[in-house]
Amino acid sequence: MATSPSSLPRFLTRKGVPLWRDVVVLQWVAQIFSALLVLGFLWFFVSNVLHAAEARGLGLGFTFLRNAAGFPIAESVVSYAPSDTFARALWVGFLNTIKVSVVGIVLATALGLVAALARLSGNWLVSNLAGLYINIIRNIPLLVQLFIWYFAVFQRLPSVQQALTLPGPIYISQRGLYMAGPQPTATFGLWLIFVAAGLALGYLLHRALLRRQVRTGRSTYPLLVGALAVLAAPLVGWFLVGAAPMRITTPVLGRLNFEGGMRLTPEFAALLVGLVVYTGAFIAEVMRAGILAVQKGQVEAAKALGLSPFQTLRLVVLPLAMRVIIPPLISQYLNLTKNSSLAIVIGYADLFFVGRTIINQAGQAVPVFLLIMAIYLALSLFTSAVLNLYNRRVQLVER
Repeated sequence: MATSPSSLPRFLTRKGVPLWRDVVVLQWVAQIFSALLVLGFLWFFVSNVLHAAEARGLGLGFTFLRNAAGFPIAESVVSYAPSDTFARALWVGFLNTIKVSVVGIVLATALGLVAALARLSGNWLVSNLAGLYINIIRNIPLLVQLFIWYFAVFQRLPSVQQALTLPGPIYISQRGLYMAGPQPTATFGLWLIFVAAGLALGYLLHRALLRRQVRTGRSTYPLLVGALAVLAAPLVGWFLVGAAPMRITTPVLGRLNFEGGMRLTPEFAALLVGLVVYTGAFIAEVMRAGILAVQKGQVEAAKALGLSPFQTLRLVVLPLAMRVIIPPLISQYLNLTKNSSLAIVIGYADLFFVGRTIINQAGQAVPVFLLIMAIYLALSLFTSAVLNLYNRRVQLVER
């Protein structure tokens, strides 16, 4: 079967041009040479790293993760003891990072929105106070702010015996913040199934009723029905699982510290407040720019329809501004997650802090740093993927 000239590479069909002067041939040669150069550099770098690690007795295996950690962790989302493995310790550090990142993202977003609206306020005092907060916080390094929050604020609180008492009861001291809080019981895991079912049912009902409302033009109250489904399923499950899945305990002052209740450690509080205040200032500017990007005609049309200022903001301005806000907001969320690694300077047991401790204990620097880099990379890619999916849903579709 004959081959048509159009199916052959371009440099084989060109006539009258020597190969050493043919632009297409030279481009192919340059690309191949560049690829070989990059691969050669990578091979040289990796082989030298492996050779140096073996010469110094620094193995690159991960079998050490099965050894006992031998060090305590002051704060943990799950149960942990020094007799647990290094892998368990890394898991605890990872969950602590997730905890401060998720809570920080929610609070920083709320603070950024409030600061942005205050900055756009017609009140001179409110607008300038918001501008002062944004300009000062954005220009002070986060590391300095963490030191201030931890050593100048939380470490200056009274001792446990002289703890500040607030209604609740809530006790504030150098050891942290103690308050009444829930503690899981034996039926908590079964009750979580009803919570998950309520979330799924609420989402499906909201989507179905919203589509019906758009199709028929009649109000079906999708948000209200969805919220009721989310609340009803856990409430029903509370009575069906038998014993209460959680019980409320109140902190009581013991010999050395408070016992029972829910504790917020000074390290976690300082890191959380520092991240929220710092990132919230950047998010405020992002949201202010997004709100200003909404055309004035949209706001005037909302007023003409009789919408209140709050309804205009919630139903018109913010949905349109999100199309501009989401891309830079992704960067701020990623920065907050990665900046949580500064927890090492105030002693909060996040992923990086636990990783450094494992290096000191096991002497496996290269594998631990590879694990830390891989975990932070996975967190960043997952956050970007989720927000990019949402970004594609809110973008205008041009026809």
